[in-house]
Amino acid sequence: MVEEKEGSGSSKPAGDSSPQLQEPLGHVKKSKQQVSEGFTIKAMMKNTLVEIETLDYNSYLPIFFHGLCEMTFPHEFFACQGIHDMLEHGGNKILPVIPQLIIPIKNALNLRNRQIICITLKVLQHLVASADMVGRALVPYYRQILPVLSIFKNMNVNSGDGIEYSQQKRENIGDLIQETLEALERCGGENAFINIKYMIPTYQSCILN
Repeated sequence: MVEEKEGSGSSKPAGDSSPQLQEPLGHVKKSKQQVSEGFTIKAMMKNTLVEIETLDYNSYLPIFFHGLCEMTFPHEFFACQGIHDMLEHGGNKILPVIPQLIIPIKNALNLRNRQIICITLKVLQHLVASADMVGRALVPYYRQILPVLSIFKNMNVNSGDGIEYSQQKRENIGDLIQETLEALERCGGENAFINIKYMIPTYQSCILN
């Protein structure tokens, strides 16, 4: 009979609650950056049978816009990247979908989360410039999408070096709101300014001035 040597087993004793090694935070951030860099929905779809230009924009573009409310990676990244890629390649398919995009935009802004507001403002700037007449088509919806901007318009949440850093990353919420309002006015036609002014009385025209 062979006597089993003490400690020769490879399994841990029952009840061992030794903590597992966690992945360093720096490595997690690096992995996230590697996933994000160079990724586009267009590039991803090269391996599929469908080109992004042939997608049904009435179905897919609103889905991506609903993703503006996402706050966790990679969901927020895929939603944002999908929007920008579809706007870049959408052309005349974008204008008919505008009514379906208003509620997702409004919901994202109404969360009053600074990160989501900044992302949504950048999307709005891309949207108004994505195709002819899109800016004009948004004018009737200003009353739904501008109230939150009125609240945050003069709010710079950083101070000192933080302001300069946020400006470099285009994450200064006050500056982004001003840029977005100017884009809406430039692309919204002759009725854009008066409608912006009605919702945000402190706004000064970038065209008339």
